[in-house]
Amino acid sequence: MTQQRLFVFGFGYTAQALARVLLPQGWAVIGTTRDPSKAPGIQRSGAQVLLWDDTAAIADALAASSHLLIAAGPDADGDPSLRAFGPQITSAAAQLTWAGYLSTTGVYGDAAGHWVDETSPLTPSTQRGQRRLAAEQKWQAIPDLPLHIFRLAGIYGPGRGPFAKLRAGRTQSVIKPNQFFSRAHVDDIAAALAASMARPNPGAAYNICDDLPAPPEDVLRFAAQIAGLPAPVEVPFEQATLTPMGRSFYAESKKVSNARMKSELGITPKYPDYQAGLHALLEQESAQ
Repeated sequence: MTQQRLFVFGFGYTAQALARVLLPQGWAVIGTTRDPSKAPGIQRSGAQVLLWDDTAAIADALAASSHLLIAAGPDADGDPSLRAFGPQITSAAAQLTWAGYLSTTGVYGDAAGHWVDETSPLTPSTQRGQRRLAAEQKWQAIPDLPLHIFRLAGIYGPGRGPFAKLRAGRTQSVIKPNQFFSRAHVDDIAAALAASMARPNPGAAYNICDDLPAPPEDVLRFAAQIAGLPAPVEVPFEQATLTPMGRSFYAESKKVSNARMKSELGITPKYPDYQAGLHALLEQESAQ
């Protein structure tokens, strides 16, 4: 049987979690990075990594791949993968079995704390969400590309939890009434991507998140409690010291439905809420 080959634009945190699922199954996984210092760690996992400016090798690897994951986010000039490799991607589209684009639930904009699903209007109010929606549309316009869109909630997992900041006392708890965020453990994202790759449905879009949207202060309070740490100081949103990006997260409030992920991909989150996810992270940290 021909070996399945996944090519990744942007071999970062989520793509590496997917590689940990696929590599033991005999897949070949190859992806790009802009940071040479990250290459040795990725290669130790069994994946191959190419530097972004190695254009010839990237074009060859893409042409030899059966699956494509786009995990590199857009910038002010649009989608960097399409900008650098648009013709090669268009040429390879018809040979691919599956392509996945990692987007964000930010494309739905503000729902004033109400529920959204994949049929909800795409009305992003932040620059980040607007760029993601524009990138989704660019990828959707490529002829014969078997594209699947994955709208990810806030990603957390090993190395991306609140405990280090809580221990350092660097975390403030920003209070804004009726503010809801959805989250996704990186292992659940990887499981959803692998399930889609096993049963392609080109044209589909999926929200990837857990079952419990929650105010951010609830999450921080719970994390401090289980770690035996002081709860962070609560600060009203209007008085909080936030970066422009940090402030933009509070511009939109919504609860994201994962019903399609469950029904079509057959995925039940291993970490169905932040309590389960944070308990697991704390146990992993304690074991190290």
